Amino acid sequence: MPSLLLASLAVVIAAPQDAATSTVRPVPPTSTTVATASAVRAEQPPRIDGLIDDAVWQNAPKFTGFRQFEPRADVDPTHQTEFQVAFDEKNLYVFVRAFDPHPDSIMHALTRRDVRGSSDQIKLLIDSYDDKRSGYEFAVNPDGVKRDFVMSNDGDEDGSWDGVWEVATAVDSLGWVAEFRIPLSQLRYAPAASHTFGFGVWRDIERYRERSSWPLWLPTRSGLSSQLGRLQGMTGITSARRLEVVPYVVAKNVQTVEPPTGFGRGNEMEIGGDLKFGITPNITLDATVNPDFGQVEADPAVVNLTAFETFFSERRPFFVEGTGLYRFELNCYIVVDCSTNEGLFYSRRIGRSPVLRGEYGDATTSFATPIAAAAKVTGRTRSGLSFGLLEALTPDVMGTQDRVVEPLTNFALFRAQQDLRGGESGVSVIATAVNRRLDALTNPFMHDGAYTGGATFRHRFNKQQYEVAGQIAGSYVEGTQGAILRTQLNPVHYYQQPGDNLEVDTSATSLSGHAEQLKFGKYSGGITRFETSIVRQSAGFDVNDLGFLRRADRVDWSTWGALSWRTAKWIYRWAQLNGNHWETWNTSGDRLQDAWNFNGHMGLNNNWDVHLGGTVDGIRPSNCDRCTRGGPLLRSSRGFYPWGGVNTDSRKAISGGVWFNFGFSDEGNSRTRSFDPYMNFRLSTNLQAELSLGVSKDKIDDQWFGNFPDGAGALHYSFAHLEQNTVSMSMRINYTMTPDLTFEFYGAPFVSSGTYTNFRETSATPQADNYEDRFQPYTPPANSETAFKFTQLRTNAVLRWEFRPGSTTYLVWQHGRQDSQDSGSSRMGQSWSRDYRDLFSAHPNNTFLIKVAYWLNR
Repeated sequence: MPSLLLASLAVVIAAPQDAATSTVRPVPPTSTTVATASAVRAEQPPRIDGLIDDAVWQNAPKFTGFRQFEPRADVDPTHQTEFQVAFDEKNLYVFVRAFDPHPDSIMHALTRRDVRGSSDQIKLLIDSYDDKRSGYEFAVNPDGVKRDFVMSNDGDEDGSWDGVWEVATAVDSLGWVAEFRIPLSQLRYAPAASHTFGFGVWRDIERYRERSSWPLWLPTRSGLSSQLGRLQGMTGITSARRLEVVPYVVAKNVQTVEPPTGFGRGNEMEIGGDLKFGITPNITLDATVNPDFGQVEADPAVVNLTAFETFFSERRPFFVEGTGLYRFELNCYIVVDCSTNEGLFYSRRIGRSPVLRGEYGDATTSFATPIAAAAKVTGRTRSGLSFGLLEALTPDVMGTQDRVVEPLTNFALFRAQQDLRGGESGVSVIATAVNRRLDALTNPFMHDGAYTGGATFRHRFNKQQYEVAGQIAGSYVEGTQGAILRTQLNPVHYYQQPGDNLEVDTSATSLSGHAEQLKFGKYSGGITRFETSIVRQSAGFDVNDLGFLRRADRVDWSTWGALSWRTAKWIYRWAQLNGNHWETWNTSGDRLQDAWNFNGHMGLNNNWDVHLGGTVDGIRPSNCDRCTRGGPLLRSSRGFYPWGGVNTDSRKAISGGVWFNFGFSDEGNSRTRSFDPYMNFRLSTNLQAELSLGVSKDKIDDQWFGNFPDGAGALHYSFAHLEQNTVSMSMRINYTMTPDLTFEFYGAPFVSSGTYTNFRETSATPQADNYEDRFQPYTPPANSETAFKFTQLRTNAVLRWEFRPGSTTYLVWQHGRQDSQDSGSSRMGQSWSRDYRDLFSAHPNNTFLIKVAYWLNR
């Protein structure tokens, strides 16, 4: 027995030593040194099978020295990790060994590609330009599920990119391993005899919620690419031109509308393709011809009763990939959380729903504008200049009587960014152009041409802790007098509003404007963060032909401060307190908002997260210049809007959370509340389900109802008390048979109803201190709709099979139903549950689609 014990002890002691006999333990990086690893040339490429028996892995040095950064920063990880790197002319190979004395406790999750389940993970980060601003991420879990990202702006991660690469994993008695083959054709780098890449390896141990990295990544420092180590020793790698072609064929069975007989079905066949051509190793052409995005989920349902356009996120792969370069954000107040979605480039404008479908179309008219072709060229030079050029063409869309509902349109965009001081500073420019072929029926409604331009600068200093940044942008649109008049009168501008400094010009055939922003902040170092920003946009600023802007004519001063704790202490893993203050005016000097917000967030040691906050608006007297839809200013009442949420440990078989929002304003006459619970079910390692519910009950006492002229030529700006109830649900089921064969179902029923009462119009004193004095009784026209109900069901079922790297087959079933009722309907007063049942009696719209894409490369 003693001999057996000694023998076992000898094995335990010897195993790590044996695994580390050729291990290189780098000197921990300091402020003047950078962690460095080296790659060896593979005379024979390793077989990607998750085994370490290839000759190259017997000779390649092993690198260790991982440090934990979550939940505690810069401490030893619970279990060690080591990696080796090799290369040949066309590929980069990495072998990572994740030691774990309890392999049976390693967490698994067999999910579809790009979905992070509750599992361990190994991730490579590669800055192939070595510019400390950009790069690529390749992640895998023990089940072989791949995730990949493009990094930009030293911190932005674009998960829409799907690179073509190979990885194999295996769990053994020492823990688990991941063996990667990254084709150099998937990376971008400047031609040279030898290369140094920015490089890092991250490891997640999910059961501990622990993350470690080589080299150490500090959450208290800003940046991602700039914190990577260096990978040296790569010589003679390929600089050949790369060519990837993905032709595809789509077969559809779709519903057709055949007046007056009703509905029918038709078969459609489409052929298209994507092309990726490496003009040089650092300049790439992407092109698509007749693209089809049938596998992409539809937009969520929404009832918009505001004056502003609803933003829908981009889901189409061609436009999502590489968006970091083309982004030029407007009204972005906090660098670390820019969520306004406004900017000079909004790709949903390309292929939008035909604008004049309601004017010149009918039920047979297409709901979407097809894209004939699109292309983009992107690149980066050794000097740190990134550039991109995007162009797209959409054809005429015809309505009834051979009338155009969306004209032939060309979209173009140019973007360039120059990094300075090793990425610590930079400047950029952008230019966009939209040109349409209009006729006599379309030119009163649309701009003939629309152009924008802009420039930015940024400068980090004091060890990257502080940054000052600014931007300027301009816009110019041209068209007929009717088109420009419509632009002046729309909610973005409202030139017709009485009492301001703007005048409507009925003879104008163009409109121009400008926008500026300057901000300064501290974003890393210690526990304090802050930013202050000033924004000004002239009344004529208009970017909505290819960008997204809710409104112009504004001046905004915003300040944010935070205390951020990123090292686990006491009862929390992390915590943050935020305070915000903002004031807004229009360019005529009218105060529109004066608000304070405070919120706190904490990740508890039991892996629950809690969130709580609230906003107080109307600290000082403010007015609304959009509430009357072009009419006089309306005094805004003070409001209080608390909110909060909690979510449980996502590693559990059943987890979930809930969010709540409340609102109190208009001297107690308006109240809003919403309750949004959700549940996640991990039924097995390869079967997951998500269920969410949204319930909102709103009582809005000053809801705009309509602007109605009377016989004397006067315009009545009417308001009403609106009681609106909305119930929405969503369900998602993911079943993963293998990492390359997955099934996903998504369903989202939606019901919203509202009733208007207590009709009023603005009085002679709409800016009165007393709420009741702002309005006077009014009776709207007899034919006015005083109630509404909208119901919708959308489902999407997709079977995805990646039958070889980069080649995919999709089987898709899209299903939709919707209905609407007005004040004369007998179903207006029924319960939401009855509305849901009635939804299934509406006529269904089914589309069945088969899409096969085959990846060819040279």
